[in-house]
Amino acid sequence: MIFQTIAAQVVSAALAAEGTAPAPATGQAAPAGDPFSILWFMAPMLLVMWFFMLRPNQKREKERQAMLAGLSKGDKVIMASGIIGSIIGVTDKTVVLRVSEEPIVKMEFLRGSVSRVVKDEKESK
Repeated sequence: MIFQTIAAQVVSAALAAEGTAPAPATGQAAPAGDPFSILWFMAPMLLVMWFFMLRPNQKREKERQAMLAGLSKGDKVIMASGIIGSIIGVTDKTVVLRVSEEPIVKMEFLRGSVSRVVKDEKESK
């Protein structure tokens, strides 16, 4: 039984090398001749991957850009380094923070290093 299987594979390989393939045996499916059949499987998979992986990241980045564009004087922010302060000056590229009242300490950061805006408890009530 094993020898017959091996012999059939050797004969098939030899005939395939010559360019003439044997007719498929009864019960076996003929190989698909459509080269685009794989696209019907790959296209939905790529769409699902884009929807679950790339789209949420784009949405988060858009929200972050809106937050950075909305920074104004008086906002309390947390920087990427963990420093918490109030904005006392805003330019196109930088933000000046007051991080301490006494003595008054001012620090200048790049606008992109703002991690998030902190909402005061008084404002949320």
